[in-house]
Order: sequence, then C-alpha cells, then structure tokens
Amino acid sequence: MGGRSGMGRAAPGWMVVFDLDDTLYLERDFAFSGYRHLEQVVAAQSGVRGFGAACRALFEAGVRRHVFDRACAELGLAAGPERIAQLVAGYRAHRPEIALCPDAARYLAQAPGPLGLITDGPENTQRNKITALGLQALIRHIRATGTWGAGYGKPHPRAFQEMEDKAPPGARLAYVADNPAKDFVTPRARGWTAVQILRPGAVHDPEPPDAAHAAHLRIHSLDQLDPALAAWTAV
Repeated sequence: MGGRSGMGRAAPGWMVVFDLDDTLYLERDFAFSGYRHLEQVVAAQSGVRGFGAACRALFEAGVRRHVFDRACAELGLAAGPERIAQLVAGYRAHRPEIALCPDAARYLAQAPGPLGLITDGPENTQRNKITALGLQALIRHIRATGTWGAGYGKPHPRAFQEMEDKAPPGARLAYVADNPAKDFVTPRARGWTAVQILRPGAVHDPEPPDAAHAAHLRIHSLDQLDPALAAWTAV
C-alpha cells in the first residue's frame, strides 16, 4: 500500500523507515478505541452494558490474551466461538480513534526527506490505522505486510528489500521500531541501523532475546532520532 504524496523529514543522508504500533502512536490507544466500539455493539445485541470497560480493565491489569472471553465471563455473557469471532472481527475492522504521539507528529511534519513505513497485522486493520493517523500525506513509502498475505510479516525480509529498492542512491537506512522480538534482526542483518524507541505504556517487552535482535540505538522520543543518527554516523 503506497502513500500518495507525503514526504516528512529524515536525517541528512538517511532514509528512515518506521514501524507503526507503539512507534508512531500507542497501540493501547487502538485497543481502547476498539473496546469503546465493542461496548456499543454488545449493548445493542444483548442489552448488557460495561463490556468495553471490562476489556479495558483487563488490559490495564496486564491481560493480553482471551480478553473478550474473560470480559464476557465477568458480565455473564455466553462466550462461544461464534460470539468471540464476531467480537474479534468487529475489533479489527472498526474505524479507530487514535492520534500520533506528539513527537511523531513533530518529526513527520518537518522538512522533506525520504521516509518509509513497514507494519504487520491484518491489512484492513493497519489500513484503518494509517488512514486515521493521516500517514498517507506524511510518509511516501508505506508497506502493510498483510497486503501480501500470511508469512510476510517481520522478520521476513521482503518489506525491507522493497524499502531498499525505493531508497535514494547512497542513502543509509534506519528502521525505527519498538519490539526487539521481531523488528531488528532482519534490518541489522541487511546492514541497516536499528533504532528502538522506548515508549511508556508500550505493549511488548523492550528487552531483546539475544544480541542479534537488539537495536544499535535506543531513544525515548523521535526528537532524539536525528541527533542519535548523526552521532552514529560519526562513530
């Protein structure tokens, strides 16, 4: 899925490619938006209220699996496979109410430069997020790996190869993401610079399983990105 006309800033001499979830916005905000949507769906179907609040409370307690099953159990709703499948489908397909993190909005809005995006997940879900965040106007090269079907999500190299093919001649490439379990091993192996952003409230464990999965650089805000890349270049 390609962006239409947007540019955005990158450090001189670099093509910066971003992850989406917990990199440019907080993934929990998508979850909370989905729970609000399902609150209305469940109330309309069953007359039972509180589903969205139950899901959010479970999320904030650290529950990441079987949230809908547990919320149904708490409210006395039958949680058979058909109901759960409908809830999952509604959650993934809803039009999210989300916003860029302030530092991401600042970075993407600045002077022109080559930017890319690689994001995993169901195609329609990621497309809805990209649209809600207005990223088509800010990032030129957008790749939702779900467009290709199963098996091409990170760490598969296909999306990284695509970004290499789109990079200006001589540009260095950086991938900015949050999840060391899958985000950095492939770009590192291909000679990219891996940058991990550490956001409070992020969903994934920030610690890498081994050195091959670790980022070269760690930052807490995209305001730190260009200086970090400049310092890395100078090493």
